[in-house]
Amino acid sequence: MRFLRRFAAVGAAVTVVDVAVVLTLARATDLALPVVDVIAVTVATLISYVAHRAISYPAEPARRWFRDLRHYLVAVALALFADVAIFTTITAAHDDDRAWRSLLVAKALSLAGAFAVRILFYRQVMFRTVRADQARPADRPPAPGAIRLSVVIPAYGEQDGIAATLGQVESALGSLRSEGGLEVIVVDDGSPDDTADAARQGGADVVVVLPRNRGKGGAVRAGMLIAKGRTVAFTDADLSYSPDQILGLLELVESGWDVVVGSRKHNETRTLVAARRLRELGGRVINAFTSLVLLGQYRDTQCGLKAFRSDAAQLIFERARIDGFAFDVEVFHLVERFRLSLIEVPVELTNSTRSTVRVARDAGRLVRDLFRIRRVAHSGGYELVDGELAARQ
Repeated sequence: MRFLRRFAAVGAAVTVVDVAVVLTLARATDLALPVVDVIAVTVATLISYVAHRAISYPAEPARRWFRDLRHYLVAVALALFADVAIFTTITAAHDDDRAWRSLLVAKALSLAGAFAVRILFYRQVMFRTVRADQARPADRPPAPGAIRLSVVIPAYGEQDGIAATLGQVESALGSLRSEGGLEVIVVDDGSPDDTADAARQGGADVVVVLPRNRGKGGAVRAGMLIAKGRTVAFTDADLSYSPDQILGLLELVESGWDVVVGSRKHNETRTLVAARRLRELGGRVINAFTSLVLLGQYRDTQCGLKAFRSDAAQLIFERARIDGFAFDVEVFHLVERFRLSLIEVPVELTNSTRSTVRVARDAGRLVRDLFRIRRVAHSGGYELVDGELAARQ
């Protein structure tokens, strides 16, 4: 919240300066009103640039905007044009164009228009910048880990289904046990039934039991942080994504990608059993809200099939805070923050009736958690200690 208070204070101060310069010059000089507005916007922009750059956190991904002077100046020019055009049009429509009321109305509307132009341009530039960071796999040594692949399966109330899930996972991935090693981790998220015992009897290599229900994010994080694999993947207990698809993600991680995420919106994705309309609509609303947190534009943040290099997984999940379904969005935010490579891949999807997702309830919680991610980010909660990121790369 400290960052937000400072950011709001700077914004308010800059707006006051802009309006004060307009009112002063318009009333005290004979300068043409468009010239007056240009001077006011220029002064306010200079103050805004210096002040916002000074209060932005060094690790904040958005700070790249202030370092990219060329794009910043283009945005300033576009916003200036919009501001002056709106201001001039409105004041020209008033007989007494230098009256206080006319000037204030014109300035308020021109500021709103200029702000919209800046935001739209900012989103486009930062999208390209973030995607450029993620666009190619890193040239780094093999990831650390005792075995080739760990698969984390968060489970809640899966006593009757977890054994079948583990059987399908073993059938699809069991060959890896003699080809580098396989570890299947089931995290019982405080289930009220005997999910943990059923997982042990079903052949899970590791079973983690959380003392209370924390949510999917908390369960995935618990499994990720104890995994021994050089590649670590997670998938849903209802196997909406057949486990053989993990092999494709494994190959991409081993080829150098830090993070590989499934996308239900990918052009090549196949849906074998369609989701209910309400659930599909909820997913679209959720993806729209992710722009509150993410700089990049992703086709699908909530797909339950993702894989990571082990060191990237540790970097991300050691700092993750969100226990609920917004944890996926937090993962994308941390990928952007730490400038990790990421690729979206198509999936083959079967929407299972075993899903524990409740659209209305979970969508509301997710939106709440999106604002929490913003608060943590702006308060410095995700920052690394000096040299930590470099040591991991």
